[in-house]
Formats: sequence, structure tokens, C-alpha cells
Amino acid sequence: MDGQVSKEQLKALLSDDVETMLEEVVEAMNQARPGRIIDDSEELVRAAAGEFRRRLFEKALELRSQRETFSPSGEGGVAEGPMAQ
Repeated sequence: MDGQVSKEQLKALLSDDVETMLEEVVEAMNQARPGRIIDDSEELVRAAAGEFRRRLFEKALELRSQRETFSPSGEGGVAEGPMAQ
């Protein structure tokens, strides 16, 4: 199980990002004109979700990389594969 990421760890890292995304979605929905809610808000909500998805992946990758690099088993941090230098 060395190097694995837990849901709790990731959730703790993402709390600010979730808040930001929710604020952007709420603003987009509230700024949408009556009768044009989908047209006025869809792309803004999609952009907010896309940015959150990017941050989620980056933080999950960073967390996983840190867990492997600083593994207590002493096996982490060894580069392998075609990307190793």
C-alpha cells in the first residue's frame, strides 16, 4: 500500500478548490438571465468544472508522487521506465 493516496488526504487538499468552484457555479447561475439560464451559464459552469478537474488531478498526482518519494519502506524515489534520466 506504500505510495497510495487516500480519499481523506485528497479531500483535505481540495477544500479551497471545491469552494472556488462552487462560488463560480453559483455566480454563473445567479447572473444568468431568466429564460436563458442554460445559454448564459453552461460554458461558465463547464469552465469552472474543468479548472477543478485540472486542480484535482494535479493535487492527486502531487500527493501520489510525494508518497512514493518519501515512502517509509525506503523503496520510493527510484526512477524507472522511459522517462527516467
